[in-house]
Amino acid sequence: MPWETVIGLEIHTQLATCSKIFSGSAIMFGAEPNTQAALVDLGMPGVLPVLNQAAVQMAVRFGYAIGAEIASHSVFARKHYFYPDLPKGYQISQYELPIVGRGVVSLVSEDGATKSVGVTRAHLEEDAGKSLHDVFGGMSGIDLNRAGTPLLEIVSEPDMRSAAEAVAYARKIHRIVTCIGICDGNLQEGSFRCDANVSVRPLGQEQLGTRTELKNLNSFRFLHKAIQFEVVRQINILEEGGRIVQETRLYDAERDETRSMRSKEEANDYRYFPDPDLLPLVIDADFIATATTNMPELPDARVARFQQVFGLSAYVADCLTSRRALADFFESVVAFCGDATLVANWVLGEFSATLNKADLALAEAPVSAADLAGLLRRIQDQTISGKIAKQVFAAMWQGEGTADAVIAARGLKQVTDTGALAAWVDEVIAASSVQVANYQAAAAEKRPKMIGFFVGQVMKKSRGKANPQQVNQLLQSRLG
Repeated sequence: MPWETVIGLEIHTQLATCSKIFSGSAIMFGAEPNTQAALVDLGMPGVLPVLNQAAVQMAVRFGYAIGAEIASHSVFARKHYFYPDLPKGYQISQYELPIVGRGVVSLVSEDGATKSVGVTRAHLEEDAGKSLHDVFGGMSGIDLNRAGTPLLEIVSEPDMRSAAEAVAYARKIHRIVTCIGICDGNLQEGSFRCDANVSVRPLGQEQLGTRTELKNLNSFRFLHKAIQFEVVRQINILEEGGRIVQETRLYDAERDETRSMRSKEEANDYRYFPDPDLLPLVIDADFIATATTNMPELPDARVARFQQVFGLSAYVADCLTSRRALADFFESVVAFCGDATLVANWVLGEFSATLNKADLALAEAPVSAADLAGLLRRIQDQTISGKIAKQVFAAMWQGEGTADAVIAARGLKQVTDTGALAAWVDEVIAASSVQVANYQAAAAEKRPKMIGFFVGQVMKKSRGKANPQQVNQLLQSRLG
């Protein structure tokens, strides 16, 4: 029987505020355990939460970015459940009246078509603390530094039909929240993590199947693998005559499998009710206008502009805009040297590869936009070849100075003197009688590939300094 996969995502986005959502505690990652937890975060009797205005502004920015409804009136609620890292015994969240309502996110599906995924809601809430099970040898510890950290939970419609589509949607949300500056997007630190609701149903059936929730997936690769495993698991159970249990499951990356964690709670299990310590949140047009002032160019608009203005392909434009910092860097280099295609090839190629190998953030790169542009200008004016440019770039990365300084210090300037080039060409032809005979006997359409041998020999003889275009021209005139 053919089956259809149905997926919805709940994405927890940690907001880039300076303090927690209801207290003045810092939210710096990596601090000593329990050093960033105020009395409010600890749930001490008699303390009252005070809403962080910056968190509200960031939620509004997200709603504005996806064209969603922004509620003029929303309410905070208490979501009750007992867990050691939740000192109050409840989490402050939003339930019936969230700050952001329905919106739409567009993505490119597996067949290359544009697909729209509905966003049901996005609501503000506080994060829980963290349980540590591998520190104290047989005992668990509780770190409440994270308790009260502001989150925007973005809930999608069950519109995705494959693991690949789910990952594409998650990446798109990641791109949006980092672009508009409301989240640093660091998956390793838990700033951006997903829960996936997964079910299957016979192809053509309207009714949804029983879903399971895969919790706390903090990488796009794990999200893809977890969904794929879960889909196969559910199909196997149904085809063997079993039934799916609605539950929460964890993904074990080492075993590449999902495991049951607990039965899936329903909304009434949490006993939601409006938080009596927090007034309803009222947002007017002036607040929205202030929150959305200086909104950056959104990812889809930037992709379209890169195609139109710079003549880039949709794929290259999409890669360059995958991170706002990378797109900004690309535009800065183009502003210095002008050749967008050359810049794109270097930014996505040698520059990004070296950055990834060094495990550095773009802001930490030892080669600036102006430095890279200086190197590319030397390719443009034929001072060096593209091959030599890679050597120069490696030296620049190691701190040997600008492109001009490296070229001068290492004597890498490209040889364009016709006399010197002709001498190398003649030496190669004289030493390659068999290849010359084969070339001259070959059909005209085969010769462009065959001449590569001679070009390579000349470049070897010149230690890479010969101008390859001039060498090619000289060889063609000599070989006939």
